[in-house]
Amino acid sequence: MALRLSGPFVGLVVSLSLAGPIAGVQAQDELQVGRTLSGTLASGDTASYTLNAPEDFFVFAEVDQLSVDVVVRVLDAEGKQRIRVHGPGPARGPERFNFETTGDGPFTVQVIPFEEEIGGFTITLLRLEEVETDPKKLADQLMAPYDLDDTPGGVIHVWKDGRTLYSKGYGMANLAYGITFEPETRTNIGSTSKQFTAFAVMLQADRGHLSLDDDIRIHVPELPEFGEVITVRHLMTHTSGLREFLNLLSMSGRRLDHGDWIDRSELIDIVQRQPKLQNSPGAEWNYNNTAFGLAALIVERTSGQDFHVFMQESVFAPLGMTETAVRPSPEHIIENRSEGYAPSSDGFIETGDLGGAVGAGAIYTTVADLQTWVENYATPRVGNVDIFEQMMTSYVLTDGEETGYGYGLQVDEQRGLRRIHHGGADVAHRSMLAYYPSINAGITAQSNHAGFDSNVAFRIASAFFVDDMEADDQGSEAAATESFDATSYEPERFDEVAGQYAMDADPAFILTLSQEDETFYVQAPGRESIEIVPTSDSTFTLTLVEASVVFHRNADGQVDALTLNQNGQQRATRLMDAWDPDEKTLTTFVGRYFSEELETFYDVDLVEGGLVVTQRRIPSWELTARAEDKFLGGGLSFSFERDRNGVVMGFYVANGRTRDVRFERMR
Repeated sequence: MALRLSGPFVGLVVSLSLAGPIAGVQAQDELQVGRTLSGTLASGDTASYTLNAPEDFFVFAEVDQLSVDVVVRVLDAEGKQRIRVHGPGPARGPERFNFETTGDGPFTVQVIPFEEEIGGFTITLLRLEEVETDPKKLADQLMAPYDLDDTPGGVIHVWKDGRTLYSKGYGMANLAYGITFEPETRTNIGSTSKQFTAFAVMLQADRGHLSLDDDIRIHVPELPEFGEVITVRHLMTHTSGLREFLNLLSMSGRRLDHGDWIDRSELIDIVQRQPKLQNSPGAEWNYNNTAFGLAALIVERTSGQDFHVFMQESVFAPLGMTETAVRPSPEHIIENRSEGYAPSSDGFIETGDLGGAVGAGAIYTTVADLQTWVENYATPRVGNVDIFEQMMTSYVLTDGEETGYGYGLQVDEQRGLRRIHHGGADVAHRSMLAYYPSINAGITAQSNHAGFDSNVAFRIASAFFVDDMEADDQGSEAAATESFDATSYEPERFDEVAGQYAMDADPAFILTLSQEDETFYVQAPGRESIEIVPTSDSTFTLTLVEASVVFHRNADGQVDALTLNQNGQQRATRLMDAWDPDEKTLTTFVGRYFSEELETFYDVDLVEGGLVVTQRRIPSWELTARAEDKFLGGGLSFSFERDRNGVVMGFYVANGRTRDVRFERMR
């Protein structure tokens, strides 16, 4: 029988089902919201707590790691793991976690020492309440982890038909000075800025200063000829074939996560060093910051104004966006702005902003100004209807496939409702701006916390606009499989799909599909495992995020690939039986390699029976064999090349948006 509560709170009770001796945790102590229990962990211990909560409850708790780094696991009533938390933050201090119950309890919360550490901790239940159906209260719940006086924060802003439905700030905009995050706080919106750059280009085209079909070399003649014409249109649709400069610079040892300087002038030099295009222009969609940096440069050259001046005079001021500005460099002052923060082993650290981001990002704005901007889509005061229709139309590749991306905007549906949106991420700032044109409504979610998932905007939008959306929360694909009985799926069948899958666009990004008893999980690199639930014999839905997985079979009937549906479709190829080279074979790869394009050395050494790569500014990383002469490591994929005598002569390296960067063996 399901447990029903008369109030919003239930108790968290200590259960002494421990793997070893525990001191300081008393069985008679019942932890209720706001009360704290203390405990001590020895090597091999597991402290377990029972949480009685029914389905559809919101849980928010913290373990204060007083003198021990811990892992937190939450098990459901059947003992299946729901979440596992061990964040990238400090080994001391609070380890916070939240989840929503998807079935009746009791749930078990386990506190486990990380890597055999010993020491003391406390555990506190911060919130335990029904998942809200009121959209404003739901927003408060979902933002609870960021609404504390010791964490970076954020803001949620919702509007419809010109009327603001909800606007609220959470947490801190500046931890050093104790400044709270308010709706009026200016925030770095990262790549959400791309729509502004695309609009600037369209304005210049509308004014007759350029054509979208111009060869970009007309405006930037310093760029090399690649044998194929790259047009201005290719830049705005991520189909140019150019290298992505941020990914490329990270290969060279540039520490973008630690504020290394990037100058806008480097863009041209980077393109000049590129030996060939990664794809024919218009043939492949590959998200590309280089392209939008060049687009901003073309606006400058066709207008005779610096980009930040052009945007201020031609866009922001005419629209009354008084709190919006392009930040020309990380050194320029933006008043009333949020500072970006990322968790580290020493607590939160200030990250600063990316350099060279103008055009691809670099806009600071407020949620109210973003509402003003989006309302200009429907009733243009700057620009015209034709410009926005083009921006919001999915680009078609040369093979006839649609990309789901227009000019600086993603185009798709959410529960039957057309959605125009774009997310953004600088070093630590996160952003999402979504517009639903058929109901003249929108939402924006901003944060200065590197761990913030800006897709929360879609969840909140579905609550505010529920009457305008289809009832099925998983969209048309789930609707086709909603009659499937998940209990009919035989656990043994999961053996057909379990394993590792490398994303085709980024082979170093590997999804791991695993099984524990009768529960199935998917795990991305550096992330916690997420349970997946079968919706047919070949499709699964993720339980904690709006995503699904479809498995594909080859001509022999073997599962050899999957498609991840999450903000678009991303295909991944299954890694079959891994190549297992012996030490003698590994020795053939040892050497020093140089990339002329990057002006960078990589050293490959044999250490304790495995290959290790070092670069003077990047921490060393191990290589894992994927297939013959192919390895993964450090977020990169390596494909070694041999001469006719079988001697290793170099390799090509890729990290998703940038690929086929050659390193030649020097010794």
